[in-house]
Formats: sequence, C-alpha cells, structure tokens
Amino acid sequence: RPHHNHHSVALTKTAKKTRDHKASVVDEIRSAIDEHETLYLFSYENMRSNKFKAIRMDFRKPDMEGKSSRIFLGKNKLLQIAMGRTPEEEYGDNLRQVSKLTSGSVGLILTSRPRDEVESYFSSLVEEDYARAGSKASQKFVITNEMVATHPVSMVEQFRKLGLPVEVQNGRVGLIGGKTEHVVCKEGVTLSAEACKLLVHFGVKLAEFRVKLICRWSSGDGDFQMLDE
Repeated sequence: RPHHNHHSVALTKTAKKTRDHKASVVDEIRSAIDEHETLYLFSYENMRSNKFKAIRMDFRKPDMEGKSSRIFLGKNKLLQIAMGRTPEEEYGDNLRQVSKLTSGSVGLILTSRPRDEVESYFSSLVEEDYARAGSKASQKFVITNEMVATHPVSMVEQFRKLGLPVEVQNGRVGLIGGKTEHVVCKEGVTLSAEACKLLVHFGVKLAEFRVKLICRWSSGDGDFQMLDE
C-alpha cells in the first residue's frame, strides 16, 4: 500500500514538471513579445536542422539597439496559448489572428529589425537539397543508358539493389533489354529510400528548403498583416 502511494506522488511530480516547463515556455514567448517590435509567423518546407541553425545564428546577432531576435519553433499549442486565441485572452491586440494561422510546420520570429531587412532575408533564402525518402518528387527524373555506361562494371550489383535494371553489355554497364532510359520517379510520386539514393548518386537535388513569412504583427499598435500571397 505505501508503495502504491509513492507511485502516484512520483507521477504528480512529473506532471507538475511538464506543466511548469510549459508555463515557462509560454512566459518566455510572452517576454519576447514584450521586448520586440514585430512578430512574424513563418512556415517552412524540407526543414534541415543545419539550415535552421544558420537562421538562428543570423537572427541572434544583435541589432542596432543590441537586441537579439528570438525564434520559437515546434510547439504550436504553446505558441497559441502564449499569444491567446480569443479577444479576451489574447496577449496583445490582434494576436489571436496569428494564433488562428498557427498550424502545421510553422514558427515565430520576434524581432526589432527593420521590416525590409527581415522580408528580403527570407525571400532570398531558398536552398536546394537532396530529397528525403517519403517526400514527394518535385519533378521527373530519368536515368539514360549514357549515364550508366560511364560507371565501372563493379557498380552493377549496387545499382540493381537500388532498383535500377542494369547488366554488363560488352564490358560496359547498360540498361537491361536495350532500353534507352529508366524512369526513377515521376512528379508528385512519393520517393522510396532507393530512389533517393539514386538521386544522390547522380547529384540530383529535388528538395527545396524554404521559409515563407505568413503574417506580421506590430506590438506598438497591434497592426496585423497577411504577407503570404
């Protein structure tokens, strides 16, 4: 019996810890709202942690007033709680409008940097990257006979494992059955791990890492503006 009691105490402690952590995240977001002039909600595609780290570093650099911008990511529910979802509970005028749009792959930037600087930074931020398995192909990719012919015969086994139908023809690698080309993926098709390995092997980057600004909110007058056209 005492053992059972101990267990429920431990659980309550964990629950309290989680609750405290959540409350502290909400406080952190709110104090960043207090500290900065502008809030942006952004969406992202093909997120890579190394790319995002670069954005964080760029925005951590102090602005003219010596303020570092803050970025919050990945806890939509907490972002909504911090901003408030109704006119009664919103943390600043019109912040509920930002809350409404906080779903999917999004995050917040709180900054005092000039608007044109922030907006041009993100509009020029598109980087090509290798597609990951499970993502959709943005275009068709075809491997031709000429592309495989330049490879050593020792590659045949590896190519076959990746679903590329090749054989040795007169001491060279060629597509089976005299085919001139093999379609690895069509546009919109979900990419397999094998297809992704072939894309990497042939140096084809189908993924684009991009960040789009959805809306802007100014703390001074509560002005809310949609940006994503």
